[in-house]
Amino acid sequence: MFERHQGGDEAILVCLDFGEADFADSQEEFIELVKSAGVHPLAVIQGKRQRPDPAYFCGSGKADEIAEAVLAHDAGLVIFNHQLSPGQERNLESKVKCRVLDRTTLILDIFAQRARTSEGKLQVELAQLAHIQTRLIRGWTHLERQKGGVGLRGPGETQLETDRRLIGIRVKRLKDQLQIVQKQRATQRKRRDRSGQFTVSIVGYTNAGKSTLFNALTKAKLYAADQLFATLDTTSRKLYIDADHSVVISDTVGFIRDLPHTLVAAFRATLEETIEADVLLHVVDINHPMRDLQISEVNKVLTEIGAEHIPQLMVFNKIDQRDLAAEVERDEYGSIRSVKLSALRGEGLNLLREALVEAMNQTVKEDK
Repeated sequence: MFERHQGGDEAILVCLDFGEADFADSQEEFIELVKSAGVHPLAVIQGKRQRPDPAYFCGSGKADEIAEAVLAHDAGLVIFNHQLSPGQERNLESKVKCRVLDRTTLILDIFAQRARTSEGKLQVELAQLAHIQTRLIRGWTHLERQKGGVGLRGPGETQLETDRRLIGIRVKRLKDQLQIVQKQRATQRKRRDRSGQFTVSIVGYTNAGKSTLFNALTKAKLYAADQLFATLDTTSRKLYIDADHSVVISDTVGFIRDLPHTLVAAFRATLEETIEADVLLHVVDINHPMRDLQISEVNKVLTEIGAEHIPQLMVFNKIDQRDLAAEVERDEYGSIRSVKLSALRGEGLNLLREALVEAMNQTVKEDK
């Protein structure tokens, strides 16, 4: 048994190669995630394995190497670019004598920092509690102590059991509150359906430029920055394309590889804006070396939430970084397949507006 370490804002990072083709890119993205959480990386420890070690994930020898690095750098945190079991997390903390976090906990922490709306905060808390529930057992010695003292003596319920019960109560309350939000969103969607309003959702890998594109199209002032998960909360605006056409366009949370399933489930109310859209603008960083993998990861999440059937218009963003020309690409049937543009400079936005009008007209034809 051990008391859980408090952690800090300086960390030793651990990235293990299990033979993935995109290991280098995954490590680079992980370092950006850590920085996005406000943590300063002190060192990166790498290693190769065929499969995770049941006790330490990284193996006892590598765990000793991590412990030495923690001591040498006086680090308060160790963060793994992998998902750890509660037992592995506990064993590693005993070995390295500091707080150990996995990739899921790191992403949840970033989401907790960035959520701004009451709905976003509810969803993040629900995801955090779902994650914490699996880590209550034997993680903290004080949770296992018998309650005692004036007003606390009872029929023998341990603090661990009390915490489990209290978390269960809080989870139910959060789910009830989110159900209210879902009903409100459903009512708003019914109003849009009755008015025949065309809806568009912007989706894409995190840091592809979704919020920058949303701002450029709608003249909104959403926070946009060159960092992972700069914005989390879905925002919708009415976009007047020309005198005869308008749409309701929504900016959604960015996707990422190995997005925790608890987050996908918790953000379902928000992502329903995506499920109900007429067209998805799938924004892609045209310069990213792993853009095909990023497209695949986004489509994987879209399938998870039941949005794989919605027509997509690919938007290849950031052409200004390679001095490429804004253009439209069509498929063999003459339909627009993708638009290349620069949301930052506004180059190609007129082509995207024309593509949206074409998509609207195509939808009207199919409905007749």
